[in-house]
Amino acid sequence: MTFLEQPWCDACGTPFPYAIGRGGVCAPCAARALPLSCVRSAFVYDEQSRALVFQLKHGGRTDGLKAFARWMARAGHDCLCPSAVLVPVPLHPKRLRQRRFNQSLLLARALSRETGLEVAAHWLERVRATPSQGGLSAKGRARNVAGAFKLRTKLPAALKDLNLVLVDDVYTTGATLSACARALKRAGAANVSAITLARVVKPVDPLK
Repeated sequence: MTFLEQPWCDACGTPFPYAIGRGGVCAPCAARALPLSCVRSAFVYDEQSRALVFQLKHGGRTDGLKAFARWMARAGHDCLCPSAVLVPVPLHPKRLRQRRFNQSLLLARALSRETGLEVAAHWLERVRATPSQGGLSAKGRARNVAGAFKLRTKLPAALKDLNLVLVDDVYTTGATLSACARALKRAGAANVSAITLARVVKPVDPLK
């Protein structure tokens, strides 16, 4: 497997082929404002790592969670601080009934045990049963999840002082995480970042 390390985009965590200096961002992040202040992932989602993710997501295998949490904490060090609260990306109730578990919640709880941070398991809910994101373009993915998330409960008054960290299994285009972040920011969150177990990586020249 290919574990992700610096140099990477300071915003979205896309790995760079060479160092461009502290605080450097990739061209897509420089061109648009993202609702996420920091995104980090433990390893590249590819032929070598796909089985691990698939076994967790669809097979419910939990024997790797301790290692996954350790890897995610290492990669997501920039996003984690003592005031951080972990927020798992929710499944729609229909999907949850079919799968019987939420892999993002499993990862968040494992990361909580690794870091000692609180998990806000029920802050977000998925209010639309969106079709699978597989095969969709980046714009199609964004349209698919637009308005799919909302706050389940009234958030604490201290929300603006918290660093909310979304937790998910795979980062592909960032559409799902961005939709979740927008829902949290509409509720008053000042800073939302994200940590995933894996991410799809496409070649990128950070200077273009």
